[in-house]
This record gives sequence, C-alpha cells and structure tokens, in this order.
Amino acid sequence: MKTFNLRTKFFALIMIGVLVVNVFLLAPQKAFTETSKPNIVFVLVDDMDADTINRNPKKYAPNIKSLLIDQGLTFPNFFVNVSLCCPSRTNILRGQYAHNTGVLTNSKPDGGFQKAYSQGLEKQTIATSLQANGYRTALIGKYLNGYPDTAPSDTYIPPGWTEWYSPMEKGKKKNDQKKYGNPYSQFNYTLNKNGKLVKYGDNPKDYGTDVYTGFAIDFIQRSVKNGKPFFVYLAPFNIHGPYTPAPRYQNLFPDAQAPRVDNFNEANVSTKPQFIQDLPQLNQTQIDEIDKSYRLRLQSLQSVDDTIDKLIDTLKANGQLNNTYIIFTSDNGYKQGIHRASTGKESAYEEDIRLNLVVRGPGIPAGKKLQEQVGNIDFFPTFTDMAGVKPPAFVDGRSFLPLLKSTMSNLPKWRSAFLIEHKQNQKRRAALEKQTKLLEDQLELEDQLELEDESELQSLQKGGQVPKIPTYQAIRTQDYTYVEYKTGAKELYNIKKDPYQLNNLASTANPTLLRQLANRLSKLRTCQADYCRAIEEEPFTL
Repeated sequence: MKTFNLRTKFFALIMIGVLVVNVFLLAPQKAFTETSKPNIVFVLVDDMDADTINRNPKKYAPNIKSLLIDQGLTFPNFFVNVSLCCPSRTNILRGQYAHNTGVLTNSKPDGGFQKAYSQGLEKQTIATSLQANGYRTALIGKYLNGYPDTAPSDTYIPPGWTEWYSPMEKGKKKNDQKKYGNPYSQFNYTLNKNGKLVKYGDNPKDYGTDVYTGFAIDFIQRSVKNGKPFFVYLAPFNIHGPYTPAPRYQNLFPDAQAPRVDNFNEANVSTKPQFIQDLPQLNQTQIDEIDKSYRLRLQSLQSVDDTIDKLIDTLKANGQLNNTYIIFTSDNGYKQGIHRASTGKESAYEEDIRLNLVVRGPGIPAGKKLQEQVGNIDFFPTFTDMAGVKPPAFVDGRSFLPLLKSTMSNLPKWRSAFLIEHKQNQKRRAALEKQTKLLEDQLELEDQLELEDESELQSLQKGGQVPKIPTYQAIRTQDYTYVEYKTGAKELYNIKKDPYQLNNLASTANPTLLRQLANRLSKLRTCQADYCRAIEEEPFTL
C-alpha cells in the first residue's frame, strides 16, 4: 500500500512536470495562433500605371509576380474614379465617388487634406469601421495631400487609427515645408510617429519606403502577440516623382525605355479634343527625358517589390499568411509619352484610369483573372465585408469579396459601367500656362502647382509638355469609354477594337449607342449610395 502511494505520488509529480513543460512550451505559440477575424494588408503605391508591371513582371517586379499575381487573383478591369492622388485616396477611405466626398483636386478649395478635414470626412472611414469592430489599424506612409495643414496641430492624427506613421506634407506655417522636408524625395523628411515628429536624414537607412516597411512589420508582429486582427494601410511614395530609387537599385535597367506603344507620341490627333491637339509631337530631347524618368520609376519600384517579400515572410513567420488578405494596387495611373504628353495623369485615357489590382488571401484561387469591373470606391465595403462588418449607408461602392470567393458559374450580379470624374484645378492651369517663362517664375510655380505635382513641374523645367485637361465626367463600360467635357467636346472609344484610343468615335458612332451612354452618365454623375449601384447594373441594349 505504501509502495502504491509512493508510485502514485511519483507518477503525479511526473505528470505535473509534463504539464508545466507543455505550458511553458505552448505559451509562446499563442503568438502564432490565427486571429479570430482575417487580417487585411493594403499596399497602395503612388502613380503606377498598369503597364509598369504588366510589360515584364518577372524582370521588373519578381516578388509581386511570384508572391501576389501567381498566388492570387487579378482584376484587369480595375478603375479609379479620379486619376489624381488625393481624390483617389479619399475615394478609398470613404467608399464614395468624388462628387459625394467633395474632394475633387489635390489642394483647396476643391480638394486636398484641407477639404477632407473641413468636411469631416475622416469621422467615418475604413479605419473607424474596422477599429470599432476590434481591429488594430495602422496608416503607414502617404495620407492625403497637404496633410496636416488646417488641422489643430502638426501632430494631428485622424480618427480610427490605432497607430500612425505619416510624413508631413504641409505644416501650418508658411515655411514649414522647408523645415519638414519633402517625403516624395524619400530622404530628409519629417514623420509623425504616433504624435511625435521625428526627422529622417539622407543615409541609406532613412530611405522612406524601407522605413515604412519596418513599421509595418513591427506593427504586424505586435498585433499578433496581442491576438488582435489587424488592418495595415501601407502607402509608400514610390513610384511618384522625383522617382527616387533606393541607393542599392540606382544603377538597374540602364537600357530600359518607355514602351513605344501605338499611342506613344501619337502621330495623328485630329479626332482628339483641343487640349491634346495643342500638344506638338514630342522631340527627341523630350523622349530622352521620358526614357530617363521611366528607368528611375522602374528602379524606384524595386524597394516596393522588396516590401512585398518582407511582408509575406513576416506573415508566414507569425502564422498569419493563411488568414490575411493582401491587396496591392495604386492610387492612379500615369502617362509617359502617351498621346504626346511628356507626363501626367487626370485624363480618362486607359493609362490614367485602369490600374493593377491583385488580391491574395484565404479561399482566393491562385493565378486567376476576373474581367468584372471593380473600382477604388469598392475597397471600403470589401474590407468591411472581409471583417464581417456592415459598411455605412453613405458608401457608393460594393464589396467584391463575393467575386473573390465565387466560381465562374455563380458570379453575383455586377456593374456594367463605372464613373470617372475630373475637375480642373484653375491654379494648376494658370501655372501650366507659364511654361514659356518657367525659369523666372519657378518659385511661384512651385507654390501654385503644389508638392503633389512636382513631377509635372520637373518635366516642364526640362522642356516637357503637360496637357491642360478641362473638367469632365466619363463612364467606362466593358467595351467603351465615353467622355463629356465642360467645353462641350466629347470622346468615345471602342476599347475592344481600339485599346490605345486612337480613333475618337464621338462624331460618327451609332446615335442610339451615344444616347445610352449619355443617359447612363447623366444618372451616375449625381448618384448616391444604393442608387449608384442600381444605375451601374442597368444593362446596355447595344
């Protein structure tokens, strides 16, 4: 009996020891348990047209190709409502067309951070919705143009963000821009790090995109340890002008040239609107500058490609890769030599409005493409759908999560048209008019064009040409782009037959087709919420 008790006690001690060891060994593994809700990592690059990656992804974006495109789903028909940084980013944060956000340009009175702040748009965004439902949220990198001008302080952080790492673009005082530096240059900038202003210098370790990537990795690791789902909004300034590459990549692709596609330095623009006809054909000096910028943009892209690799490695190492949606896209496209423009965006041409969109995540088929039209107003409802949250009633967009989860046999009813908008910035137009005396007016031009348009200013300084695009509204269907300008001019292109938009059909097309397109545009230009979705889904009879 005594022996039995001793054995029992000994066995009990062994079992207790085993339990203690197991608890000790298993405790750290809690950091690698998948969060109860899926995580969302949104990578938003700057000024990247679709062709930058599509032309040679294995060479120019190997990680984006192998880790996202080959492992996820691509939307070849992804469009932005406004092909300009601040309006597009507001579209994303609010899930609304620009005529409903009121943010139509990059600077006041019709746009910029100043307009978003004054309208109170930040009170309800993707961030506030996800944070209210248990997500840790972080904005890392570029926010809205002109941030934080007109906010209560230079350390202002908008509602909804658990953590905040965004550089200063425009302070409250006139000379603040010189003091805070230029984040577009990737060096010598000032970062609002969770309410504290931190200056970065010109050492390789200070390169903006690398710094932002480091913050994203750290945020993911800490969120996992806390057992909380996370939303990362990572917005590097690449590949926006001045197209600064990381020092390790500044000698790559020495022979790269801007693609000489059919509409590069277009020979015959007789059917185009006057603002295109006003541009002479590009000369060799201008083309050489375009090629130089193109090489810099490819070099600049490489640090973003590194970012994708590091994010995937971090998610995998922390046991979150299979429970994380990774979304990769840009805020707008970009022209380089297209339709005789040295540079620029804002038009309704394909190079400006149609972008890359790749999504990888749980339940998403690898290496697939879907032709349905999706837009930047769809991110808000899609992300809330991923999180199991209902979006606010004001949202115009629709969740494309059902497309990601569907097979070709059970796709949901979808839109047949998407609205494109543009309001001409009169200050910008006035500045562009001064091309002929640029050097003596350089300081004034820098003030008028705003920091966002620095790449255009640089192009003008080097003899380039930028189109002065009038205000317009347009729609993009699966087959057509139809544009109505405030000047009275119209454009119509059959995208299937004329993908480079060489032949404007507005004066020769079937009148019934023109009426249908014009009618659809007239409804969409003022639509709101449910009505937008209903109008988008109306069928075309031609």
